[in-house]
Amino acid sequence: MAAKNSSGKKSGEYKGFMGEIYAEPEIDGTPMQPGRTYPTRLIKRHSLKTRITHDVVAISCLWLMVSGAFVFFPPLAHAFPAATQFFRMSHRVMGAIFIIIPLLSAITSPKGFVEFWKKYLVKWTPEDKEFMKKFVFYMLGAKKVHMPDQDEVKSGQRFADGMLILSAVLIAVSGVVLWLGTSVWHAGATALLVMRLIHDICFLLFVVFGLAHIYLGAGIFEPYKGTSRLMFGDGKVPESDALYHWGFWAREQIEKGNVEEVQK
Repeated sequence: MAAKNSSGKKSGEYKGFMGEIYAEPEIDGTPMQPGRTYPTRLIKRHSLKTRITHDVVAISCLWLMVSGAFVFFPPLAHAFPAATQFFRMSHRVMGAIFIIIPLLSAITSPKGFVEFWKKYLVKWTPEDKEFMKKFVFYMLGAKKVHMPDQDEVKSGQRFADGMLILSAVLIAVSGVVLWLGTSVWHAGATALLVMRLIHDICFLLFVVFGLAHIYLGAGIFEPYKGTSRLMFGDGKVPESDALYHWGFWAREQIEKGNVEEVQK
């Protein structure tokens, strides 16, 4: 049995930033020594095309939320009539970008589009169910809750992103009907009423899940600090963070040799 040192750890082990005990990191089989400089190991998570698509859609979403508020809340529109006209027009322009960019991405990369859906449409494992049961407690006390390993897309992310995607599709469809149904052709009053209801409900859902997505994705929640670089940076994640957040996926990438070493 390995002896414990003054910090309470066994030799050959180290404590992670969330308090977990891991095997002492090694380089070519030799334990890493304090005071020495070692390369940072990174794993590529998102391609440039994925990041561009995400960033353009994210920016358009934020603008659609702001401009949509002037349509969704009549008192706001009445208070700022000049601004309302501008936001109404920009809402349609951004709406077109919101729809066209993902479609272009899917058309130009059908294989990537299929791979994207495969990550979400998978059977949930016991680890996925455990993750969802613990998630609220994890948000309240991350250092005290040990989360199970996850695949490239976490179970919670599948649910939240699934709601975002579903809301986005319904917003896009209803938005197009409302736009063209009052300009190119004259849609029936009932159809327009239903489309407005769908548009408004999905708008609220999109805001709720969008804010949750931003809270985690922007690294505001401490364990996710630095994850904003995944979509707004180089798309790479440190090996240690990858093992912490997406254990199954990270070990698979390491086994395949998809790790890049960058000297500090």
